[in-house]
Amino acid sequence: MGIRRTACLAASIALALCCTAAAQETALISARSQTAPTVSKEANAAVLVRDSAKPARSRLVGTSALGGLEVYDLAGKLLGTAPSGEVAAVDVAYDVALGKGKATVLAAIDTTTNSLRLFSMQGEKLTEIGARPLPLGFAAEGICLFRNPLDSALYAFIVGDGGEVDQQILFATAGGKLDARQMRRINVPSPLKQCAADNKGHVYASEEGVGIWRFNADPEADVSARIVDAPRLGHIEEESGGIAVYDGGGKRWLIASDASAGQVNVYDRDKHDAFLGAFKVAAPGSSEAIGEPGPLFATGAAYPSFPNGLLLITDEDGSNYKALAMEDIAKALNLPLDATAAATAEPKKVAAVTATVETTFAGSYGDAADDPAIWANPQDPAKSLVVATDKKAGLYLYDMQGKVVQFLPVGKMNNVDLREDFELGGEKIVLVAASNRTDKSIGLYRLDTQKRELVDVADGVQPTGLGDPYGLCMYRSPKDQRFYVFVNGDDTRKRQWELVATAQGRVTAKLVRDMNFDSQTEGCVADDHDGTLYVDEEDVALWRMSAEPDGGDAKTAVQKIADNPAVKDDFEGLGIYDLGDGRGYIVVSSQGNDTYAVYRREGKQEYLGSFAVVADPLRGIDGISETDGLEITSRNLGPGFEHGAMIAQDGRNVMPVENQNYKYVPWESIARALKLEMRGN
Repeated sequence: MGIRRTACLAASIALALCCTAAAQETALISARSQTAPTVSKEANAAVLVRDSAKPARSRLVGTSALGGLEVYDLAGKLLGTAPSGEVAAVDVAYDVALGKGKATVLAAIDTTTNSLRLFSMQGEKLTEIGARPLPLGFAAEGICLFRNPLDSALYAFIVGDGGEVDQQILFATAGGKLDARQMRRINVPSPLKQCAADNKGHVYASEEGVGIWRFNADPEADVSARIVDAPRLGHIEEESGGIAVYDGGGKRWLIASDASAGQVNVYDRDKHDAFLGAFKVAAPGSSEAIGEPGPLFATGAAYPSFPNGLLLITDEDGSNYKALAMEDIAKALNLPLDATAAATAEPKKVAAVTATVETTFAGSYGDAADDPAIWANPQDPAKSLVVATDKKAGLYLYDMQGKVVQFLPVGKMNNVDLREDFELGGEKIVLVAASNRTDKSIGLYRLDTQKRELVDVADGVQPTGLGDPYGLCMYRSPKDQRFYVFVNGDDTRKRQWELVATAQGRVTAKLVRDMNFDSQTEGCVADDHDGTLYVDEEDVALWRMSAEPDGGDAKTAVQKIADNPAVKDDFEGLGIYDLGDGRGYIVVSSQGNDTYAVYRREGKQEYLGSFAVVADPLRGIDGISETDGLEITSRNLGPGFEHGAMIAQDGRNVMPVENQNYKYVPWESIARALKLEMRGN
């Protein structure tokens, strides 16, 4: 990733358009209720704020330009106003942690200052709860809130007149207020009007002259942008406008206003956003359609007169908000709707932990950081070191605060590992091995723990004979204490070398074994306790085999990816948490769903669960995603890491968007999340 680089949605478009065979007369649906005109005679957007205990006392909150926010009852009667600048858009979230309790929170866009404003709501009362001014730095048009199903984190998407899609995480402060921090920004070429988020991790946004976009809402995921509908190519006449998502009656719809045609379109989110039909809107008791339907809001919750939920439509000409019953829409479009249908199941949550330290980002742009190795300082754990690769430039040495201690520009170094007590020149050293894609060799270094630097000790270039070496791990045999290194390339081979000290105080690599797999392998880790080698075959399995040079190709699956829905290819980084006496855990990065799967080290090596590393907005450290390499140790690494740590490469370094880096996660956090053991140190 480039420093603060914006992602371009137009990079990859999958057009999901479905055309009707013949034009049909558009149905006209009368609203069941409408609000009084706004005080300012300008209506922009509205939401329905639910009172779960007494749904009849739920309130509609609408924007009134310079009039701020206005509160209405379900009959449309104005109950009060809340000065809040010139408000262009608003959205609502429930059960937001705040102080010692939970609150209903409204997020609004104030175009006077182009800022985000946050309110709590009780009854008709709105109380501003922003911890500080939250300027956006662009002309905002719309806002939608998204609750991440992974960890329940609350995000705001703000869309702008310049094509901005700004994603911010909202979080509680110690003082009982709400703050926000930017996670990432996505840009499209032209103005955006409104957005809406669903509980499956998708955000929809309407780009006026281009159409309706859908992209991933998770800030740690690829944008994966696709067009749902577009002017002249599908079912939008000229400009898309308001947008909303509906979950109710056993259905999941996307609802969008085709402003220029004066109609509202409905799409099926369960069928790749297929077009279902369109309708026009009239005021209660009227047979005349409103001119240009504006911003929308939908809910599947039941209310008096709206048993299947409702759709709020901004009538900009009428300066008010109109409420349509979902069953009226379904009937007009001949769509089934079942009031007794169970709500759509929420995605299953996984255990979530946070990193407490992140390294300075890599100096190279794009996919650069890859794999770490950890040296635990036995005399002063706080002065432990991390060796890590930049696969476009060289090797980094980081301290436990994530700061760069040394950088060696020695080539395209992909994977790295280390072992202690290698005897060289009459002393025992920490030996570091790394795969060098520049000259297709094995780089060998001494980690000078006193000077805190890496020193080249290779006896010349140590060729691998592989076309593109990258996966690497080291091994010390419990049988004879000899040292080995394994390297694989971009084919099906993995090779093993013995590392031997020369009389001249250098280290050479002697090829002792070739192994073959059915497809490409990635990460590996060797267990020095029992002589086992664990290998990831990227989209197939985690394998166990002998690490000894005479071990051959025989292997046993610890986990086949197809057998466990909790993991998703590719399998990448691997590490072992050592509890002593051969006990512990094996951790593998499940790159396809940005989680980490844990298996027992001993016995039947059963799957114990998965965890994700999510954002910590108070520390300003984002989560970890698209992990290539990782390393784990159970040794004391100093304050905060007394029981060891997992250190992993972050493939998408956001909050803000910067080059890739590495994150440090205390093992104690992982152990608590999955009820695992910790090693005392």
